[in-house]
Amino acid sequence: MYPNTPDTTFNKTYYTNQHSQLLSDLLGDAILSSDINFGLTGASPELPAPYVIISNLVFESLESFQQSFGAHTEVILADLPNFTNVQPQVQISEIL
Repeated sequence: MYPNTPDTTFNKTYYTNQHSQLLSDLLGDAILSSDINFGLTGASPELPAPYVIISNLVFESLESFQQSFGAHTEVILADLPNFTNVQPQVQISEIL
């Protein structure tokens, strides 16, 4: 989740094409599914979306995430300045 602040810059094209491909290349079959949600508005049309983007990556288990993502954290984080000036917020969830 990338917070939407007045100073946030975000290159959707780079994120969609290059960064997403980087994740796919590095994490491979560990990713069971994924989606990209670009924020349009907040709770009402005049409010900004709280996040520029929320991206969901689904893994078999917490251990699978830790093993695959953890092994490539430095490379993944090094790519962030290529598309944004904000640090993502990470939430690990369980899908019911």
